[in-house]
Formats: sequence, structure tokens, C-alpha cells
Amino acid sequence: MKRIVILGAGESGAGAAVLAKAKGFDVFVSDSSSIKPKYKGMLDAHAIRWEEGKHTEADILNADEVIKSPGIPDKAPIIQCVKGRQIPIISEIEFAGRYTTSKMICITGSNGKTTTTMLTYHILRSAGVDVGLAGNVGNSLALQVAESPHAVYVIELSSFQLDNMYDFKADIAILLNITPDHLDRYNYEMQNYVNAKLRILQNQTAADAFIFWNDDPIITREIARRHPQATLYPFAETHEPEVKGYTENKQIIIETSNGTFMMDEDSLALSGKHNLYNSLAAGIAAKVMDIRDEKIRAALMDFTGVEHRLEKVARVRGVDYINDSKATNVNSCWYALQCMMTPVVLILGGTDKGNDYSEIEELVKQKVHALIFLGVDNAKLHAFFDGKVPVIEDARSMQECVDKAYRLARKGDTVLLSPCCASFDLFKSYEDRGEQFKACVRNL
Repeated sequence: MKRIVILGAGESGAGAAVLAKAKGFDVFVSDSSSIKPKYKGMLDAHAIRWEEGKHTEADILNADEVIKSPGIPDKAPIIQCVKGRQIPIISEIEFAGRYTTSKMICITGSNGKTTTTMLTYHILRSAGVDVGLAGNVGNSLALQVAESPHAVYVIELSSFQLDNMYDFKADIAILLNITPDHLDRYNYEMQNYVNAKLRILQNQTAADAFIFWNDDPIITREIARRHPQATLYPFAETHEPEVKGYTENKQIIIETSNGTFMMDEDSLALSGKHNLYNSLAAGIAAKVMDIRDEKIRAALMDFTGVEHRLEKVARVRGVDYINDSKATNVNSCWYALQCMMTPVVLILGGTDKGNDYSEIEELVKQKVHALIFLGVDNAKLHAFFDGKVPVIEDARSMQECVDKAYRLARKGDTVLLSPCCASFDLFKSYEDRGEQFKACVRNL
């Protein structure tokens, strides 16, 4: 019996284990941290062996194949051991893809992928399509394939998931943008990260669709080098040659072999230029899927957005508080600052992933009158920003941070939590950071 070992017992690992067991494999799950009770219960219910708080090499290195959680870096000692034994390592998405012939709409990009994924899912579900949500959002794809299969899946893919995907194919691939992110996982080599993102094109044929932002210099360069097989659907703000999704005279226009879709740009539920791109990408995917125009239009008009992404929390004494905790890289913060129409008190900080803050320097100088650094080690932020903004303060907890923001903000300002960094120094996750921010703001 083929032995499958799964490293990491979060959503993707537990789901992969259930599918592997259902397919008759000998399954063992190992997590170096503690496993959440929810996932322990799931593994126990399917009589799957697991361990937590350690990796027992004797139980792992006899695997025929290893399914690795996207959160485990290649430099982890156990991965080095597995590679040393030349045991194949795949991702949960790759594994799940072997057992389904459903249509796959896959979305990646340095920024905007969660919003675009949720928006695409919203359009399809509103139109009555049998659709599942998977990848970085929703439930594990493997678990859905095992226990609640759908005809179509909308999947948000990070570069880490794409790293360990080989035979999987996206019927519709969306690549929103590529800006530096996670360089700590790619030996600080931008091209390694770019190559990971472009894996979304693997195995695509002329029958498949590739939707991408036409004005991204890295994407354009890579397309010229790679000559993708798929049918290309570039989108842009304005009409350019070959572009299939654009705006003209305040109208959104999408052209596909299924006809032309049009709607008023002002009717979009999501505002801001980056959300125009997200709406265009989702709209093209829906049109390629031959969803009726009125269904696409209605869904683009009533979508409510994603938690922790430019989420309006409250207005307190004339000051708006915005939770953008999901902005874990510099480019996300750049988008957020671009949307700001008022003076800003900006909260930055956390676990730095090799960030280059020069990308936001001009916007900070133009729009920000006070900075609060929320992190264990703010030395790099001070080194870059000191002297560039009138007021800079440090905070070691969310309560201290919000108290200082309240004191520094003036009527008509926006307090923006858009940290540029991962959250793991002071918080469990970016969600935890966002929840704490909202709770502190609501207590003001």
C-alpha cells in the first residue's frame, strides 16, 4: 500500500489526509506545532494517525510521497531530509487535482487575490453555479473533493502552493500583478518568486484562459519569454491593443468569444483603481464561463468586500479607522495609501520579509502626518522613515497603538492599519491583528 505522509495539520493538511485515506493510502500526519482540536477531531474521525509537537523521522522518511503544508519553508530540516531521500513533495492542491475533473479557476498575484477570488466565487454562486471556494480561502480543496465535490472550484493560490504543483492545470488562470513579496522564502531572489507565480500557467492549452494585468512590466516580460499556450485575456484601465477588459467613457467593457459585457463603472460595489482591476479580472472569468450578463452585473454591484482588506471599522470623533491588516507587503500598503483622500495616521510594523519601503516613501511624505510602528523590533522602520514624517511613535501592543492613534489623529483624518509586514511577532495571524484593532477602535 502506498504510504503518504502529510506535513502540517492545518486546513490543507487535514483535508489532504482525509482524501488520501478515502483513496486507500496508508496515511500519517505530522505537525511540529500543536494541532487545532478541530483538525484532531477530523483526523480521529477518519482513523488517521497523527503526531504533534515533533517530526518523527522514522515515520516520515518511509513515505512514497509527502504532501507539504504551504507554510513550511524548503529550508526546514525535515524537508531537507525528505529531499535527501528523494521522496517526491507535492502540495495539497496538486494531490486533490488528481481526483477531480471539475473546472478550476485559479487566482494568484502579490496583491488583490483574496478579493478577486471572493468576487469570482460570488458571481458564480449568485448565478447558480455549483461552485466551491478553496486554496488560501474557503475549505481545503482536497476535503471538498473527498466529501462535498463541486462542478467548479475557485482557488486562491499563493506562490508557496504553486511551488509544489506539477501536473495540476487551471482551466482559467488569473495573474493580477507581481511585486516583491516573501523574498525571505526565495533566497532574496526576485526571479525565483516570479517563476513560482508563473507556474499558474503550467499545462494550460489553447482551450484554457489566461487573464492578466496588461500593464505589469514583469508579467509582460515573462509572457514574451514564455509564449503561453492559453488564450490570453489581458485587462487594463484603458483600451489598448489586444486588451479584453477595460474602461471607456465610464463604462466597463469585457470582450470574449461569448460576446461583449458592459456596465457603468460607477455601479461597481468596490471602489479604487486596484478594485477596478479585481472587478475586471473576475468579470472576464465569469464571461469566459458564459455567465449571463445580468448575473455578472448584479454580483459586481452587490459584493461586500473582504474582511481585513481596507475594511471600514468606525468613525470616532470625525476620524475614520480602516483595518487593512491583510496588507502584509509593501505594495499592499501602497494601494491602501493611494486610496486615501484625507490626512493619514499610518500604522506599520511586524515581521519584516525583506521589505523595501522606498516604494511607499513618496505617498507617506504626501499623505501621512504621523507614523506608529507596531512591532517587537522597529529598527529597520526607524532607519528608513525617521525625519521624513513629523511624528513617529512606537507601540508594543494594539491597545497602546490605538490609544496613540486616537491622540495623534485630528478631525477629518484617517487612521490606517496597513502594516507592510507579517503579524507573527505580536499576533497569531493578520486576522488576529485585525480583530484586535477593530476591538480596540470600537472601545474608544
